[in-house]
Amino acid sequence: LDENLQLTGKIEDIAPEERIYSTRFIGDRLYMVTFKRVDPLFVIDLSEPENPTILGELKIPGYSDYLHPYDENHIIGIGKETEGNQWGGISTKGVKLSLFDVSDVANPRQVDKYEIGQSGTDSEALNEHKAFLFDKEKNILVIPIREIKGRTYDEKYGYYRNNVWQGAYVFSLTPEDGFEVKGTITHNENGEDERYYYGSPYAVRRSLYMDNILYTVSAKKIKMNSMEDIEEEVNEIELPYENNNNHIAVMEVKTVERTFS
Repeated sequence: LDENLQLTGKIEDIAPEERIYSTRFIGDRLYMVTFKRVDPLFVIDLSEPENPTILGELKIPGYSDYLHPYDENHIIGIGKETEGNQWGGISTKGVKLSLFDVSDVANPRQVDKYEIGQSGTDSEALNEHKAFLFDKEKNILVIPIREIKGRTYDEKYGYYRNNVWQGAYVFSLTPEDGFEVKGTITHNENGEDERYYYGSPYAVRRSLYMDNILYTVSAKKIKMNSMEDIEEEVNEIELPYENNNNHIAVMEVKTVERTFS
């Protein structure tokens, strides 16, 4: 559209019967992910507004709900892995991080991927970009995760329940080495959380860093970890927390002091 919102150019029938899952505008290019059975990543040239053109596409299993630039030649995708099932359909698996090389626009490639958890694993970063933390210079990528780590039979109640881990995964990322887990952080004292919802007060919702300290925030606390060694806990601050009938965390944070020891 032009400045008067009049149609300037268009492309039609890009991916019939598929739905757009994510888009990213970088310079004069549009990167777009659609999905039905596989995940096409389209590279679209917008340098001529009257004549947008598909430069290339990549078809792989799974899909990306969010795309984030790494540099001019690489894009990070976060979404879900998928696979075919015995009924001829598609089953959704765990959360998938992908690194795409788009230096050759006609032949984009997935150069690395990392899958977290089993079917049902989820991340708030899939639908809220503020939950996604990435800094290329610091070589750090952090996402909150609700990870399904198998099932356990509950003899008391006579059913299987999911083993759920709530926390944050911390990665380093380079085009040469791909995704490497630097560590994980959880706010749940018991490790696994039986409550299968985002409203758990122990669920990490956001992360940020100051100097060499990584801060992760849940409704219950703010935890500080060393960025040099993610497993090293520097300190934590308990937050006032109230849980209502809808399992919504209410936080009234009046003063939080920046603490390093």
